[in-house]
Amino acid sequence: MTSPTAPAVPRSAIVSALVLVAGGLAVIFDGTIMSVALATLAKDLDVPVSTIQWVTTAYLLALGVAIPIVGWAQARLGGKRLWMIALTIFLIASIACSLAWDAPSLIAFRVLQGFGGGLMMPLMATLAVQQVPAGASLGRLMAMVSLPAALGPIIGPTLGGLILTWLDWHWIFWVNVPFCLVGLALAWRFLPSDTPRGRPALDWVGLVLISPALVGILYGLSNVSQDGGFSRLDVWIPVIAGVVLAVAFVFSQVRRRTGALIDIRLLKRRTVATSGAILFLSGAALYGSMLLLPLYFQIVRGTDVLTAALLLIPQGVGALLSRMIAGRLTDSLGARTVAIVGFIVMGLATVPFAVSDASTNVVWLMAALVVRGFGMGTLMIPMMSVAFVGLERDQVPHASIITRLAQQLGGAFGTAILAVILEATTSGAADLVGLAAGFDTAFWWAVGFTVVAVGVCTVLPGRAKPVEAEAQVPVGATR
Repeated sequence: MTSPTAPAVPRSAIVSALVLVAGGLAVIFDGTIMSVALATLAKDLDVPVSTIQWVTTAYLLALGVAIPIVGWAQARLGGKRLWMIALTIFLIASIACSLAWDAPSLIAFRVLQGFGGGLMMPLMATLAVQQVPAGASLGRLMAMVSLPAALGPIIGPTLGGLILTWLDWHWIFWVNVPFCLVGLALAWRFLPSDTPRGRPALDWVGLVLISPALVGILYGLSNVSQDGGFSRLDVWIPVIAGVVLAVAFVFSQVRRRTGALIDIRLLKRRTVATSGAILFLSGAALYGSMLLLPLYFQIVRGTDVLTAALLLIPQGVGALLSRMIAGRLTDSLGARTVAIVGFIVMGLATVPFAVSDASTNVVWLMAALVVRGFGMGTLMIPMMSVAFVGLERDQVPHASIITRLAQQLGGAFGTAILAVILEATTSGAADLVGLAAGFDTAFWWAVGFTVVAVGVCTVLPGRAKPVEAEAQVPVGATR
């Protein structure tokens, strides 16, 4: 990763990371809160669950459309200006969602909200990394930047459960407003201004290929949880079409000498390719478990939505505790060791759920969640930092886009796979014993994702090389 004598990350970069986190929390919490709100929205808006599911599907699709254009938009507008524009879009859309009068209007406003969030997610890492001097360590910086991504899936559902218990669904979106306003004020005051790089032309061919490709894949995978699973036409037709368009996109980007929408050639770098692969697997394990854990507590243990959400708090505590050491360990030991240990810890802490039943001691399960959260929070830091090692300043946005898309697609894939497995193993269950056995099978698959990830982690960079080594090109520098 970096040399033991690498220069420290400057205070300005740390301040910028904290500013970005303040705004980014709104996006992360909003996306995860919705995981517990769909049933309430369907009831209050008097529509079937199949209709209200588009509240999350439309958001996810808009996110996929926005992410690929971040590199071009940053070059055209400048990073600070783009961040504030994206955060403003998210703020306006959040207010509009809270004022929605029916399901179609809410879905429409969620599209706008997803577009703003899609611009912000890869931009968070990009703006932080581009301020790091040559050869500086990235672990501690990524520990801050990745904090929303680690805590959101745990705190979001808990916050959603509390809101839906004591308030109404409109407050799910109003809760974003303080984060957005504080984030805008801090960004205006503390984010350094950067000059746009002229008026670069948008790669329209690439955009026309990748946007429907992502929409097709994400939309198809989002339908897997419905009756019929992967046999549904609205699953495999969009996915196949999306994959074909994605392959065409890759060929179009490789043939471009300059101005590519996403610099696919970065995948030739071991660090970028491996980081993307592992983020795909971590996304599958993380978001797939987001589906399993609340349902396990509600279906097998018989808790209500709020109790299930509160029982997930220990996982957030573990993720928060990991921040104290994971960044330092990544800087001193390298990404390989920290990532392998993180996945092993996460996998082992999932095993208690794979062998549990309706009578398993809940204290034991909560202790396992603390450990699981610690492993999950630990592995996120090396994965987010290693992708940027040795990149020039102009390459950083592209690496951020690649890794973000990998995690997004991994999350959709993991959720789809585990949803099908859970449906297949519990559909014929006549009692709690059968339901618990079905959940056990699904959790073993989640453990399997972590096992595969450990194998991929073995090709990550090990202990730091000297800064002067040929492989160590300064982050954010220009050759």
